[in-house]
Amino acid sequence: MTGLVMAALERHVVVAVRDGLHARPATQFVQLAKRFTATLEVERGGQRANARSAVKLMLLGIKERDEILLRAEGEDAAEALDQLAAFIATPEAGQEAPPRAGA
Repeated sequence: MTGLVMAALERHVVVAVRDGLHARPATQFVQLAKRFTATLEVERGGQRANARSAVKLMLLGIKERDEILLRAEGEDAAEALDQLAAFIATPEAGQEAPPRAGA
């Protein structure tokens, strides 16, 4: 069906990732975000960042216990929000290197 307009989905999430989104968890978050075709953004304190840019995410200064807004728009937006919110809500996220492909 063409001409179908999809509304952006939003979800407020409290960051449980220990030490916030520093380099390793930000990189893992981006790797997860890149699995989806939806347009994905993260907002903190009125500032937005593309969820596919680790540098831009780190510039938001997201710390443990911060409340952030995840925004997704597109065909797989709901699934993207579910998985990204679950990542953010996991204290252990980013503590270890992600498993390598084929491992």
